[in-house]
Amino acid sequence: MNVNGRHYRTIWLKETDNTVVQIINQLALPHSFDIIDLRTVEDVRRAIKDMYVRGAGLIGATAAYGMYLAVLEAGEGSFTADLLRSAEILKNTRPTASNLAWAVDRMLVTLTDSADLPPAKKCEDARIEAQAIADEDADSCRRIGIHGVEIIKAIAARKKGETVNILTHCNAGWLAFVDYGSALSPVYAAHDAGLKVHVWVDETRPRNQGASLTAWELGQHGVPHDLIPDNAGGHLMQHGMVDMVITGADRVTRCGDAANKIGTYLKAAAAKENGVPFYVALPSSTFDFNMRDGLKEIPIEERDASEVRFVSGKTKSGALKTVQICPDSTSARNWGFDVTPARYITGLISERGICEASEQGILGLYPEQAAGQGCTHG
Repeated sequence: MNVNGRHYRTIWLKETDNTVVQIINQLALPHSFDIIDLRTVEDVRRAIKDMYVRGAGLIGATAAYGMYLAVLEAGEGSFTADLLRSAEILKNTRPTASNLAWAVDRMLVTLTDSADLPPAKKCEDARIEAQAIADEDADSCRRIGIHGVEIIKAIAARKKGETVNILTHCNAGWLAFVDYGSALSPVYAAHDAGLKVHVWVDETRPRNQGASLTAWELGQHGVPHDLIPDNAGGHLMQHGMVDMVITGADRVTRCGDAANKIGTYLKAAAAKENGVPFYVALPSSTFDFNMRDGLKEIPIEERDASEVRFVSGKTKSGALKTVQICPDSTSARNWGFDVTPARYITGLISERGICEASEQGILGLYPEQAAGQGCTHG
């Protein structure tokens, strides 16, 4: 994706030193565009935990590069033990997104095969695999755009070329992945194809990823958009001002239940009530084929209450400030995600195509996952 006319991915190896991983500091956006160096597993752990990087695909790619750095740190006589310790550290950073554990486990398979090789060969194998995970994430998101844009084209045709209004929640653009994004990839593809699209951007409390990240990257790409309060979506749908909803996901079960940023379920319920199609876009790495009932099985991260009690932003004078928005004595709870049942989802968009949010629909695209117990919930 371009930033001020220059192409960036969200994570890469430093050009002059491939033992250093570089990321975009998402905590500084939209007010400042900063690059951060990650040199150790601890740097990667902190970047994921404290949300310098966020988004399912990017968390997975970052964890993969973290395992590469783990190889650089591992002792010659304790290589396997050190590697497994680093893997657990990374897996424990954030529990909800499936991409993180998927990427770490994939790296472990490669590195286990390399355990008896010379140190230089271990490092090279780890670097190549981490780069492959990042490249695959970007390509999957590009193909999500190719499939998803057909939905937008169909709506545009029904509206005889009038603007297609799309509502999204949180950030599932290129900042949440290595490039292109999931939910926003079809939007960018539509805009680049000359279709008239407009995006309603939920602010996405309490971290305001919509306001700070989605609005910023849509602006960089020139896509018309408006920021709205989180609770405005239902009103817009009631008045025919939303043609489709498209969100990303952090984990999707084999039966089609989707975990995404808190508040997504309410958007899906409002969309169902008002006959607005609701799509979830995700790469294959976000599927968890071992889970069947999202409400019972998907772990929901509860984050620090300070994210609810305080808000950060830029003052009229240009200073960045953090202020408290509730009484001193008020406590808060901060669940980061909710689960949208499959019955509320019109379709899933992955790099393999579009399918129903059901076991049968998903296995139509992923027949190799057919082995296993069927889904029992509605």
